[in-house]
Amino acid sequence: MPLHRDIFWVGRQWAVTGAGIQAVDQRLRGVLDIEIARLWDDELVQSRRAKPGVNAADFDKALMVARGRYPKSPISAPIVAQLEALGAIEASPALSPVLPAMRLRAEGRLARFLPQWRIRR
Repeated sequence: MPLHRDIFWVGRQWAVTGAGIQAVDQRLRGVLDIEIARLWDDELVQSRRAKPGVNAADFDKALMVARGRYPKSPISAPIVAQLEALGAIEASPALSPVLPAMRLRAEGRLARFLPQWRIRR
C-alpha cells in the first residue's frame, strides 16, 4: 500500500501518516502498517516491533509521534446511546466502553427482505 498523502513524520524505516504508522519501504506492501484505530493495541504493537529487520528506535519514535497525534479517546456517550436504541449493540456494563460489540441481525434471512438504508450527503 503506498504511503498516505498526509505525512506528518518520516523516519528511516517508519512514517506517521493520515492512515497511522506505515513502513517507508513500499516493497512490504503494507504488511507491517498499523491503522489509527489499532495504535493503542499493545499486543499488535509488540508483535510488529518484534519482527526481524525492524529498527526498534525508529519504530518507538514513530509510535510516540502517532500516539501524540491520535490520542486514545472512548466513543462518546450520545453515539453509544443511539446505537443501543437502534439495537445495534447490547447494553452491557461488562463490555468495554471504548469499543462496544456490534451484533449482526441478518442471519438466516434473505437479503432482499431486509430493510434498506442509504447515507445521504
